[in-house]
Amino acid sequence: MKAERLTRRLARSLALGLVITASSLTPVLAADIVWARYGDVDTLDPQKATSTLSLQVWSLIYDTLLATDAAGAPVPNLAKSWDVSPDGLQYTFHLVDGVKCHDGTALDATDVKYTVDRAFDAANPSVTKASWGPISAVEVVDPQTVKFTLDTPFVAMIPFLADSFSSILCDSNAGKDGFGSTVAIGSGPWKLDSWAKGDRIVLDKNPDYVNHGKLAKNPGAPYMDRLVISVVPEPQTRLAGLKTGAIHIAEPPLDDVPTLKDSGELEIVTAENTGQNVFWEFSVHRPPFNDERVRDAVAHATDVQTALTLIYGDLSIPEQCPISRGVFGNDQDFCAAHRAQYDPEKAKELLKEAGGWGPDNPLEVNLLVWTGGKRDRLAEVFQAQLAEVGIKANIEIMDIGTMNARVRQENETPTGIGSMDMMTWSWYDPDILYALWHTPGAYRGYTSPELDAMLEKTRVLSDPAERKAAVEAVMAYLLDRSIHVPLYTPGWEWVFAVRPEVEGFQVAPFVYPVFNDVKL
Repeated sequence: MKAERLTRRLARSLALGLVITASSLTPVLAADIVWARYGDVDTLDPQKATSTLSLQVWSLIYDTLLATDAAGAPVPNLAKSWDVSPDGLQYTFHLVDGVKCHDGTALDATDVKYTVDRAFDAANPSVTKASWGPISAVEVVDPQTVKFTLDTPFVAMIPFLADSFSSILCDSNAGKDGFGSTVAIGSGPWKLDSWAKGDRIVLDKNPDYVNHGKLAKNPGAPYMDRLVISVVPEPQTRLAGLKTGAIHIAEPPLDDVPTLKDSGELEIVTAENTGQNVFWEFSVHRPPFNDERVRDAVAHATDVQTALTLIYGDLSIPEQCPISRGVFGNDQDFCAAHRAQYDPEKAKELLKEAGGWGPDNPLEVNLLVWTGGKRDRLAEVFQAQLAEVGIKANIEIMDIGTMNARVRQENETPTGIGSMDMMTWSWYDPDILYALWHTPGAYRGYTSPELDAMLEKTRVLSDPAERKAAVEAVMAYLLDRSIHVPLYTPGWEWVFAVRPEVEGFQVAPFVYPVFNDVKL
């Protein structure tokens, strides 16, 4: 039987043009759900990365105190209810009874405390520590009750607790070698079988899973036994697998989406309410981007709508705000009044004024872009637009992990050629602006005491109108100075092609594919 399965695995892999390695010989069974993606996760530890590819998998393995409904609003999940003290400094969560971790141990208040304490570990904190808020203590009141104490009110904590960045880690992970790679004990609908880096993650269904709030109709364990998440970088290879049935769900080649829609051969699912924001950011601690006029010139030189139409058609739309559509505070008209709009002649004037640059004397800069989703082609369109006004942009393509590290390196380097990058973040709340721009900043880029004070205000105002005004003030500050220049949303990542035999597949808000309801 093993030999037969291996033969099938090799045949299917060869049909897809995949390279077989010693670590990737786990056979794909006929009844598996196969989801192919262009890249792999960074880690299975939710506190050590921020990429979308990673968080999508975390949401399958782990569960969260809260969940989001179809509109993206927080709802009960592992926490069936919660109380907030009148001063906003204490949150008491009442947990659902009977939840089991993948190793059979009970998930209770001690696991919640372990997770939060680990996120605030002084020696090795979570990369999203700031998004947890000013938590000063976590107390186990009883097995089903846990209390958070905060130094100051923090209105963004509740939505954060519905996101997979706040995944509850079972405390049986503590001290285990390989946590985040070979070990990942959660209480979600799927449990880790294996991860061959760069090739595939194999997940088994969690037979003990009970859905207490996640966006799925199925109240219990997934219908299918296994979910195989394969790394298939080439779009045409993914499409070939979709057509043969070796792959059930994948991002299709974007150029083929209109034809696929017309043919009806595959269902095309485009996620909404993604929280995605793609934007220009700059190394502002050295010339030329320490000069606001040069940043403004880049914004004025960028014809976003034309570029998107050329590369994505109608799959992406221009974004005016530093937070995305569907996120609290997004107001296209307000942001458009502050963002520098396409005006190449104005860009030329600013470049000439700032340093005598122009088409005959171009300013040379590096443009960092991460792989996938035709971003290389989009960058080439922007490169041509920048060249028209007198900016020679040298495109450098790299994976997202490398780019994140490189952006920080550029911000910490006082000399050298100017650097700008096409960054992408997905978030569910305007508190993303705090994570990006509050001192010391996500990438050690632009910060200021004035901006810090404004960002802190967005975290403590509980009145929606007051908080919206505070968020708008921050956005105006960033846009007026071209610190954060929005480009588009929702973007290429959120298009899925689904084979006709697949039933029940859906994408929850903020780009979380849900497989609990899937049947073949």
